[in-house]
Amino acid sequence: MCLSQQNERPVPGDYISYEQAVEFHGHSCGGLASGYRAAIAAMKALEVRRPKDEELVAIAETDACGVDAIQMITGCTAGKGNLIVHDYGKHAFTFYCREKNKAVRITTNLDGLLPDEMSDLRPKVFSGRATEAEKARYQELAQQGVQAILSAPEEKILKINFVQMEPPKKARIFESIPCECCGEMVADAKTREHDGKRVCMPCFLSATKS
Repeated sequence: MCLSQQNERPVPGDYISYEQAVEFHGHSCGGLASGYRAAIAAMKALEVRRPKDEELVAIAETDACGVDAIQMITGCTAGKGNLIVHDYGKHAFTFYCREKNKAVRITTNLDGLLPDEMSDLRPKVFSGRATEAEKARYQELAQQGVQAILSAPEEKILKINFVQMEPPKKARIFESIPCECCGEMVADAKTREHDGKRVCMPCFLSATKS
């Protein structure tokens, strides 16, 4: 449930630490930090706890680092089917609580928060043209940026709006059947028909490849 049966409000600070999110994601970065702040802001705005199933749904408009923080904080995951990703390249997230029929959309704005020197170094670092000293400096600035994101007042970096939306469809559960070509099990709804056989997508693509 989005809320416990006793309708308890979330305990302030009752979230995983940023360090735990870093351990899951693999590294610390501005994208992860801003996703972390957005996820906690959403949980507070909706007054919800981490759900066990699909009671809370997250719709991400990016497939970047922040999505991992969303999964860790909110319990909205790809495996449960309550994480929907539309890669629009926007660091924006909408969260919908089924119990309350209530949704909040959160966008981030880091203008003026990250050092200008990072922008100057980024093209050289990511093109492989940076010196070791420049790489080290970029990482130093990046971690300064992370700390700035984590410590900034919420209203400075996040825009929080309650929105109206239709309830997202729940995840579908499919029956698994053997592919009549390779024999591997595949969700029945994900098969294709080829030469009168129900086959998995890789086999279908291989058979119809020109």
